Amino acid sequence: MSDIDGRAVAKHLREEVAAAAEKLRGRGVVPALAVVVPTDDEGTAWYVRSIAKAARKEGLECRVEQLQDPGRDEIVAKLQELSADPAVHGVICQTPLPEGVTLAEVGGHIDPYKDIDGANPHSLGRLAAGLRTWAPATSAAVLELLRREGAPLEGARAVVVGRSTVVGKPAALLLLAESATVTVCHSRTEDLASVCREADILVAAVGRPRMIGPDHVKPGATVIDVGTNPTEDGGLVGDVDYERVAAVAGRLTPVPGGVGPVTTALLLKHTVEAAELQNT
Repeated sequence: MSDIDGRAVAKHLREEVAAAAEKLRGRGVVPALAVVVPTDDEGTAWYVRSIAKAARKEGLECRVEQLQDPGRDEIVAKLQELSADPAVHGVICQTPLPEGVTLAEVGGHIDPYKDIDGANPHSLGRLAAGLRTWAPATSAAVLELLRREGAPLEGARAVVVGRSTVVGKPAALLLLAESATVTVCHSRTEDLASVCREADILVAAVGRPRMIGPDHVKPGATVIDVGTNPTEDGGLVGDVDYERVAAVAGRLTPVPGGVGPVTTALLLKHTVEAAELQNT
C-alpha cells in the first residue's frame, strides 16, 4: 500500500496559484477571497486562519468577515454585499451556521461567478448539467488527488459513501464526468461492505470515525478518506480505519495530510480562476 500525499499535491497546486496570481497582479488585478464566518467555533476559526495565511502567502488578498451571533438576514446581506463588490473575486460562507439556517438557503445569495466553493444550488445544477462551474472544493480535491495519482477513472467502478451536497453528490457527479461508473451509498444502503468491495475507487465521506474497515475494501483499491473527525486528545481521524485498511488498499489518503491540504489549495485556485474570468 502507498500513501497518497495530499501535502505534495497541494504544494504543486499552490505553486500554480502563485504563478497565476502574479500574472494577474501584473495586469493590476489582485485576486481577492472573502470568507464570511457566522460562528465563533474555535475549530472554524483555526481553519479560516489557515486559509487566510495560505492565500496571502501565494499573493492573494483574503478578507475575513466575522459575524457575531448573526441571523439569516445578516448572513444573506453580507454575502450579497461581497458578491456586489468588484474588488472581491471569490466568496465563501463558512460553516457551521446558526440553528435553523442552511447553507443551501444562504449560499443561493452568492453570485455564481464568485461561488468558488460551490455553495449556491445553482452551481450544483450546473455541475450536474456538465456546465462550467466550481464544485465544492472538498469534492474537487477528491478528483484532483485521483488525477495527480494517475488513478484510471474511465470505466472504473467508483463507490461514494455519503450523499451530502458538499462532498458526496458533487464527488459522484465529478466522477461521472470522468466516465466512471458510480454508486452512491448512504445510511440506508443494505450490506454496505459488499457494495464498497466492488469499488476500484472508494470515497469515504460519511463523517463517522473509522467506519470503513478492511471488509469494505477491494484488495488493491484506491481509497480517498474525506473524513475529519476530532479525537479526545485534539487530533483528527478519518472515516477510514487507516491501519487496518492499509493492509488491503493499493493507495490510501492519510488523515491529516490527504484531502485537507488539497481542499485549501483548490479554494485559492478557484479564486484565481474567478478573478481571471471576471477580468477577461
